[in-house]
Amino acid sequence: MVDVVLPVLNEAEAIPWVLGRLPQGFRPIVVDNGSTDGSAAIARGLGAEVVTQPVRGFGAACWAGLLAATATTVCFMDCDGSLDPRALPSVSDPVEAGTADLVMGRRRPGRGAWPVHARLANRYLARAVSQRCGVPLRDLGPMRAARRAGLLELGIADRRFGWPLEMVLRAGEAGWRIAEVPVDYLPRSGRSKVTGTVLGTWRAASDMRRLLQ
Repeated sequence: MVDVVLPVLNEAEAIPWVLGRLPQGFRPIVVDNGSTDGSAAIARGLGAEVVTQPVRGFGAACWAGLLAATATTVCFMDCDGSLDPRALPSVSDPVEAGTADLVMGRRRPGRGAWPVHARLANRYLARAVSQRCGVPLRDLGPMRAARRAGLLELGIADRRFGWPLEMVLRAGEAGWRIAEVPVDYLPRSGRSKVTGTVLGTWRAASDMRRLLQ
């Protein structure tokens, strides 16, 4: 069994699609981060474990999901329909097999799936992390997998948008074997809170630049 942490903030439209495509052996943990559209009730009605995290922040939601997880291997992914859960085994299998410690899905965007401003910011950050960690990375994708115990030991402190970057930085410092596998990136349901606007992308990039400094 692999636990899948799904941070959620008003994703009622996408939740049924995401949960309905989870492969067998993957248990969803939906972390509701203050939704007002009934996301938590929808997820609970579809059989997912729902964790409430009233403290706003992507990192806060991911941390709450990690604490709630019980499986040896834990995956993280967005719950907005931009990532197909059927790709999760390709991300988690190397961790389960012991050939990698942190595996991230390198996004292959379809038409209209990734705004230019967000793609450029991601490219800059991935290059900076590669130089810092000595690992060739092309993406800092939100679909990823690692051992739960190892993630807890990393002591990731950021509770905002810097969480994904800090995970990679700390993993690199700890000598983890970091790998990427290709995953399709689809147009999400609704408007992204992060990449949907230049301001949202700037805020996320600011959190990440702070960590790099």
